[in-house]
Amino acid sequence: MAEKIYGGINIAMKIPSHQYDATVRFYRDVIGLKPFTAKAPAIGFELGPNRLWLDEDPTMSQAEVWLELFTDDHRGALDHLAKADVVRCDAIEPLGEDFRGGWIMNPANIVHMVREPDAW
Repeated sequence: MAEKIYGGINIAMKIPSHQYDATVRFYRDVIGLKPFTAKAPAIGFELGPNRLWLDEDPTMSQAEVWLELFTDDHRGALDHLAKADVVRCDAIEPLGEDFRGGWIMNPANIVHMVREPDAW
């Protein structure tokens, strides 16, 4: 494979509205992780070398964890993944036309963002 794909630093937890406030309090007050709000209204927490983002989603009935993968060539990487029959799911959350990346699902239906490190 010519296009290198490697782990990103962001982990997103998509949380139903009825569980969101309690989950924020859990990570902030019970666990004591350091919060940050660089992308408000989402709140993030330092999770070792990673960032754990808690995103409220009123359309969900249960929480999901979404992962991030980096690549230096998003078109090449997404083409490689398509050739391997990996499911694209870009409609799950709009990223904008100029965003250098996209959404995929692994065989267990875990959502992954595949993007260039400076895609935003």
